[in-house]
Amino acid sequence: MADRVSYLVFAAGWRLVRLLPERVAYALFRVGADLAWRRRGKGVRRLEANLSRVAPAGTDVRALSREGMRSYLRYWCDAFRLPDWDRERLVGSIRVEHEERMRDPLADGRGVIAALMHMGNWDHAGAWACATGAPVTTVAERLRPERLFERFLAFRVGLGMRIVPLSGGGETFRALVADLRAGRLVPLLADRDLSASGVPVQLAGAEALMPAGPAALAVLTGAPLHPVTIRYEGREPHHRTVITFHEPVPVPPGLRRGEQLATMTQDLADAFTASLREHAHDWHMLQRVFVDDLDPARLASTRGG
Repeated sequence: MADRVSYLVFAAGWRLVRLLPERVAYALFRVGADLAWRRRGKGVRRLEANLSRVAPAGTDVRALSREGMRSYLRYWCDAFRLPDWDRERLVGSIRVEHEERMRDPLADGRGVIAALMHMGNWDHAGAWACATGAPVTTVAERLRPERLFERFLAFRVGLGMRIVPLSGGGETFRALVADLRAGRLVPLLADRDLSASGVPVQLAGAEALMPAGPAALAVLTGAPLHPVTIRYEGREPHHRTVITFHEPVPVPPGLRRGEQLATMTQDLADAFTASLREHAHDWHMLQRVFVDDLDPARLASTRGG
C-alpha cells in the first residue's frame, strides 16, 4: 500500500508540473527548495556535510547548500517537463565544451564512455545526445515501487536512450561492452559506489569509494573514457545546461589490471574534484559518499571485512 501511495503521489505531481505555466512551475520548485533548506532535514544535512568536504576553504557551506537545493529541485522540474520540450528547446538550452572529444570517436565507429557525477541534469544531457545523433546506452538502477521504476524507464526510453537494467550479475557489463563495440555513447554515473567492488579514491582530499566499471569497460574495449561534468548557468526558466567533456583518462601501461583500474578511477576523481571546487552547488549528493561518513559495518562488508 505504501508503494502504491508513493507512486500515485509521484505520478500526480509529474502530471501537474507539466500542466503548469513554465514560470509558475519553476517558481514553485524554487520555493520548495528554500522550504526544504530552512527545515534542514536529513537530506540537507547530508548535502552540507558533503559540500563541506569539497568546497574551497572559507566557503559559507550553509549558503552553498541553499544554492545546492535550488539546483536539485531545478533538476526535478526539468526532468518532469523534458518530455514536452521540442527539439529546439532541448538542444538550444544546452552548451557543450569540447564536444569533439565525443563526436570524433563516434564518427570513427568507436564507442565512448562518459563518466558522470550526480551533477546538473544528466537526463537533459542524454536527451541532447540522442537528439543530435549520438546513440546512447545507459544503466538504470531499480527503484521501488516497481511501477515507479517502469515510469522512469519509459521516460528515458522516450528521450531516445537505450536502457540496460542494473543486475547483480555480469549481464549489465556484457551488454555495455557489446554496445561500446557497436559504437555507442555510454554515460555512467561514477561518483558514488558502496558495493564490494568500490575503488578507494581521494575526492577533494577525502577518501571516497567510486565504481570500477567505467575504467574496466575502457580497459576491455579500448573505448575512450572521458570524465564529463554537467552544471547549470543562468536563472530558470531561461537557464542552460553546460556539458564539459574533459580529456580522456589513459589506460596506464605496464600495470596489473587492478592497478590500472585504481589509477584510472583516481584520475576520474581528480577531474571531478576540479569541477567540484568551482561548481559544488550543482552537485546533487544527498547521500553518504565519503568513507569517514559510512557506517562501519557497511564499510567492512564492502571491503570483505
